[in-house]
Amino acid sequence: MTASSRFIDFTQEDQLSLPCLPLVSSCRAGWNRIQLALYRQPPYCIPEHYSPHHVICINAGTPVTLQQTVDGKSKTIDSIPGGVGIYPANRWQTFYWHQEAEFLQLYLEPMLLNQLGTELYDKDQIELIPQLTSCIDPLIYQIAIALKTTLETDGVGSKLYSDLMANALAVHILCRYSTNKSSIQHDSGRLSDQQLDRVINYIDEHLDQNLSLAELAALARLSSYHFARLFKRSTGIAPHQYHIRRRVERAKRLLLARELSIAEVAQVVGFASQGHLNYHFKRVVGIAPKAFLRQ
Repeated sequence: MTASSRFIDFTQEDQLSLPCLPLVSSCRAGWNRIQLALYRQPPYCIPEHYSPHHVICINAGTPVTLQQTVDGKSKTIDSIPGGVGIYPANRWQTFYWHQEAEFLQLYLEPMLLNQLGTELYDKDQIELIPQLTSCIDPLIYQIAIALKTTLETDGVGSKLYSDLMANALAVHILCRYSTNKSSIQHDSGRLSDQQLDRVINYIDEHLDQNLSLAELAALARLSSYHFARLFKRSTGIAPHQYHIRRRVERAKRLLLARELSIAEVAQVVGFASQGHLNYHFKRVVGIAPKAFLRQ
């Protein structure tokens, strides 16, 4: 159930060997390190191909009998709901399923795993072990559902969150599904006051922008992985949560000034729509913007 395209544009049907376009996809969200697509497909056979991405496939529907061939090795499995398959990049593969299938796919850039392999294990080439048996992995499943949910709620404003989840997924796969057996040694440091001030000021000055993790990490002169860890240790929350909270705080001040409509406030602070503002405002403050104004 994989697709082969170095630049994944899920709006172009001819780039996929599938009869139906995805129900949900990240093609317009500006994600860099990871891509997502949710498919519902009739019985079908994907001919032999190879993907330039590492592909994680999750059964998001009912049990399906799946015939798969990867690098000449064939295997027929009963794919169960929530079952996970992992298909390393650049391997010849073909797939055939006999019933309607609903599956959620995550596409990871090999460069991300190589970068993390160098940073965490001092190995610039990491080999993944294919998982062809529909294994159960609660963390992969939770990450996939979280990415799908944020794509549906935040849309084009979800880049920072997708970067963080891509890192978390890549580290988990390196630890559990690669030939590397070394454990990760974490330090207990924090961002310096100067680093933290630089990042916080930048976030406040660019609240209306769809920031990336690499962009913020560069301000602290750290890798994305270590920056995300040290930022959370320094502030108590992840970078994307901090970004959203600062947007909501700015929105509160603008609403109290009563010079802009709620929709205009949403646009000024970087939310995609008034509904997007309502969702996060209620989650952070506990009430919707209209109720906040009435109080």
